[in-house]
Amino acid sequence: MAATQGPDAIAPKTDNHSSKSVAHSASDLEKQQTPQGDELQRKLSSRHLQFVAIGGTVGTGVFIASGSSINTAGPAGALLAYVFVGTLVYSVMMSLAEMATYLPIAGAFTQYASRFVDPSLGFAMGWIYWFSWSITYALELSAAGLIIQWWNQDLNIAIFITIFWVPITAVNFLPVDIFGEFEFWFASIKVVALLGFWIFAIIMNAGGVGPQGYIGFKYWDSPGAFAPYLADAPAIAKFVGFWAVLIKAGFAFQGTELCAIGAGESANPRVTMPKAIRNTFWSIFTLFIFTIFFVGILVPYDNESIAIGNTNAGSSPLVIAIQLAGVSALPDIFNAILLTVVLSAASSNVYSGSRILVGLAENGCGPALLKKTTKNGVPYWATAVTGAMGLLGYMNCSASGTEAFNWLLNIVSVAGFIAWSCVCICHIAFMRALKVQNIDRDTLPFKSWGGAPMAWYGLAFTAIITITQGFTAFVPWNVENFFIAYISLILFAVLYIGHKIVYRSPLVNPAEADLVTGQFHDEVAETWEESSRSTWKNLMNKFSKS
Repeated sequence: MAATQGPDAIAPKTDNHSSKSVAHSASDLEKQQTPQGDELQRKLSSRHLQFVAIGGTVGTGVFIASGSSINTAGPAGALLAYVFVGTLVYSVMMSLAEMATYLPIAGAFTQYASRFVDPSLGFAMGWIYWFSWSITYALELSAAGLIIQWWNQDLNIAIFITIFWVPITAVNFLPVDIFGEFEFWFASIKVVALLGFWIFAIIMNAGGVGPQGYIGFKYWDSPGAFAPYLADAPAIAKFVGFWAVLIKAGFAFQGTELCAIGAGESANPRVTMPKAIRNTFWSIFTLFIFTIFFVGILVPYDNESIAIGNTNAGSSPLVIAIQLAGVSALPDIFNAILLTVVLSAASSNVYSGSRILVGLAENGCGPALLKKTTKNGVPYWATAVTGAMGLLGYMNCSASGTEAFNWLLNIVSVAGFIAWSCVCICHIAFMRALKVQNIDRDTLPFKSWGGAPMAWYGLAFTAIITITQGFTAFVPWNVENFFIAYISLILFAVLYIGHKIVYRSPLVNPAEADLVTGQFHDEVAETWEESSRSTWKNLMNKFSKS
């Protein structure tokens, strides 16, 4: 990887008439930075990293599942749940920013766990996180077929799984900067759609559209701002509703951390990573909070349609709000937008999953061949393995297969919270290693706000939510629901204990933690900054000259 190369690897050329030159030509620089063997290339800008994360995060969780959240907790309860989970994600992102800026390596936090805490933790965390995103890829492909079925129920979703699997997987074999540009424009569609919905919501709420007239906050008064859930006592029932939505909010926010997965391919990570991580968090947080707020003032939580949960425009709370306004054409338009939403997420799933595999391979937790790259720095084996997991979507084509596929999906919902907990653990261990090795945090390229207390805050609540999220299995007790809720934790424990038994790896001594390999060097800052002349720009220049 470029970050592990010494300064001599990219040293300026000399000639007989001058000393070392300060600047490189773009072509010379590209030749010097071309990976030899198993290395990724640093060609992703901050903009690319942000939209890869937005592409993988802003999906059905906000366009569809937000309706179920409002139905469970009410508009105010759901809003508070999303805000609260947002604060946990902020603590995770600050932890990631500090570590990923100092050590911009492939797979990011999956490697940090092995370096700073315990190799067994890195193994278990990495594989369950990869499995989560690869299964999500199959989910998104299936969802794409269901979305199209909204127009024609006679069409088999297997047709569209095939149609979309081929190009989505293929685009991930393109040079990473071209993929980043593709994801930027693809993910922009969903951002524009949400912004358009906000404008429509303001007009509708003010009485400018639809037969309802001025709406204001009348639905917060009747049926109410909080929905009772399970318990009989009103106050307890409202709190239970709020707590039940936390796991749904976590599923929606899952993927915000993906911009750190691309740390090993970020151009000039000292500048790129903090900017990408901050902007990604605030962009996703704003998109989610405002969307939940506007849906909550336009659709009452007892509306029957938002509780259905089908993966098409008919169950989208955004479309339901539009239908309440009496606008007939927009549902078809939003269903088309919803199709781009899941396909953008699917593309991001393959990218993130493949880079996680690279990180696992580099850390000795996976086959070495997963590190192999093309001359353009694309990890073709890792991409092929992750892409192949999308074919599990065909399981949805039969009744028995659907049941098995749903069990696999149960792993996805909690895997994000497990990963967030591990990131906070990594950051705490990272800060401890810095202290023991006499490295002042003030000298780091980026120092997270809140430090250790913020990391402990994130760890405490992500762990509590992970453990308690299956409480509905206990009231009343249901064995199947218990395993549905805790299959992720069980699998995580099996991976961790299995690795510990086989390899007997000890916990990492803070004094021996590797804080060097992959470290960013000041000497290469100018060359990485200069390497922004990407493959994409070169292709465009050639096209314009032809």
